Amino acid sequence: MSMWAWFHRLASPKHFYRIAGRWIPWLTAVCVVLFVVGLYTGLYASPPDYQQGDTIRIMYVHVPAAWLSLFVYVVMAGASAVYLIWRIKLADLVALSSAPIGASFTFLALATGSLWGKPIWFTWWVWDGRLTSELILLFLYLGYMGLRAAIDDRRSAARAGAVLALVGVVNVPIIHYSVEWWATLHQGSTVFRAEGPAIHPSQLLPLLVMGLAFTVFYLTIVLIRARAELLLQERRSAWVREVIDSP
Repeated sequence: MSMWAWFHRLASPKHFYRIAGRWIPWLTAVCVVLFVVGLYTGLYASPPDYQQGDTIRIMYVHVPAAWLSLFVYVVMAGASAVYLIWRIKLADLVALSSAPIGASFTFLALATGSLWGKPIWFTWWVWDGRLTSELILLFLYLGYMGLRAAIDDRRSAARAGAVLALVGVVNVPIIHYSVEWWATLHQGSTVFRAEGPAIHPSQLLPLLVMGLAFTVFYLTIVLIRARAELLLQERRSAWVREVIDSP
């Protein structure tokens, strides 16, 4: 089977539901293993920072949450573009299912950032470029969900949500480059740099494991949510009745 034929088959609601159901248990197992390894190495095995002490351990949750807050929104915007151009329903389903997860990651990044900022900056919050643009990202997620819920017609809601997601994606590079464009208390990138990571391997490895764990967690939850939403939207289809009636 060619790659294009495989993607075309995956876009079928019936086949997506079946294939996603097969992936979810495996992704769940991988997610649990990654979180166990990441949390153990990050919160116990890795050394404290020479300046921040054990406060640095907040990084192992804060940084992956911040990464995923951006990644999920890019996925939403990409899926929205696919829906607007090719009218693929599953693309809209991915965007719709991703929004609450992305909002949760964004809130977690803001909350853990405040916990980290208090002992380091001596304040819970500063209105600098990185924090403010991340807060705007949370509002974009909430606005997307609110807009989808406010419009009764599903197609109109999908189109309006897709436009909002595409307009809001301009905030993603603003968040990424904010520490370079404006004076800010927030430190610059220490992992993805042209000259290499500016972080010791004993701290870098658990951070990358946690980043991967958060990513697999997102993939697992978005598939679970997409399957549930798919059953709701396709509830009058014959294949859904077969799924419900099957033991």
